[in-house]
Amino acid sequence: MAIEDIVIPQLGESVAEGTIGTWLKQVGDAVAADEPIVEVETDKVAMEVPSPVAGVLVEQVAAEGDTVEIGALIAKVDTEGKGAAPAPAAKPAAAAPQASSPSLTPAPATAAPAAASSSSADLMPMSPAVRRIVEDYNLDPASVTGTGKDGRLTKGDVLKAIEAGSARTMSAPVQTVAATSGPREERVKMTRLRKTIASRLKDAQNTAAMLTTYNEVDMTAVMEARNKYKDLFAKKHNIKLGFMSFFTKACCLALKEVPAVNAFIEGDEIVYHNYANIGVAVSSPNGLVVPVLKDAQDMSFADTELGIANYGRKARDGKMTMEDMQGGTFTISNGGIFGSLMSSPILNAPQSAILGMHKIQERPMAIGGQVVIRPMMYLALSYDHRIIDGREAVTFLVRVKEALEDPTRLLLDM
Repeated sequence: MAIEDIVIPQLGESVAEGTIGTWLKQVGDAVAADEPIVEVETDKVAMEVPSPVAGVLVEQVAAEGDTVEIGALIAKVDTEGKGAAPAPAAKPAAAAPQASSPSLTPAPATAAPAAASSSSADLMPMSPAVRRIVEDYNLDPASVTGTGKDGRLTKGDVLKAIEAGSARTMSAPVQTVAATSGPREERVKMTRLRKTIASRLKDAQNTAAMLTTYNEVDMTAVMEARNKYKDLFAKKHNIKLGFMSFFTKACCLALKEVPAVNAFIEGDEIVYHNYANIGVAVSSPNGLVVPVLKDAQDMSFADTELGIANYGRKARDGKMTMEDMQGGTFTISNGGIFGSLMSSPILNAPQSAILGMHKIQERPMAIGGQVVIRPMMYLALSYDHRIIDGREAVTFLVRVKEALEDPTRLLLDM
């Protein structure tokens, strides 16, 4: 037996520790070199830690939920593949307190089929990370094939099923008598990432003199351009033409005209950026993350769409890195994909402004003395009033509106 120690690798600058999330490999499982064996959550991102060697996992030194420092021992792998421990024998379910836990105890053989179906999510053993994804997407875990030990679902199993479209969603429960088969409440420890998101959002509110200004944009021209060229665009660049590339380019132009929106306060100085690193808010199973399109002012529409699509996949698969989320100077958040008609986004400190996009909705508009139906979107710019004056904030938002309502401005840099 040749044992190789697996330690927590360096996870990024200023990151001193992480929290063990979900073990992707169990004791006795074969492990390939560079194959992920565990998820680790830091205060900025959740990532997978690969095994540097091939072999068999013989020990999990750290348990799920443990906080470990960079360089700490978390597992041991037998590189000769002879150290596999036999699976522990199943414990008899004789004790009443254990049998009362619906998340750990299988359904009794006499249970009615309907009852077993309705509570399959509670009866199937899942790690907290997997359970979050199942609940977020309202999935029936019985429709996903588990590849973990004893058929246990892994995060990869669920994500692959979602991507393939093979995972069934649960039917909405009938609101009648309260269920008696499970607890009425559940207490789950906040993840490190969720705690950090909460802390930073509150810090932004406490520190900045935050204000929001609103406008609305007629999306007719953008939608016409997109419909006209989307097939050619997809054929040439192998990516769909979305709205984000229009908004990103419009924001880059507006940031050049109103540089205060692209600046931040450091001590008693204002730091102005002569480039635009645009953060794009992306939803992930672990919460909202904001990867950054570096030097977006130099990116084409295709570069922007490919970059956003790549970040979307990485967020979904839990492969976002620290580098992906560092260096942003301005953020765009699209609440419209969830149906939001209007909101006031919170600053992504230390940035001084964030643009909120919203749902496109047809509304009657008075144009040239005529009432016409147009696809309209509300825009919201939240900004730090300590550095950005009201005139600058309004000017920025108007320039974004003008560029979107006349997309030729994006080509002419106007």
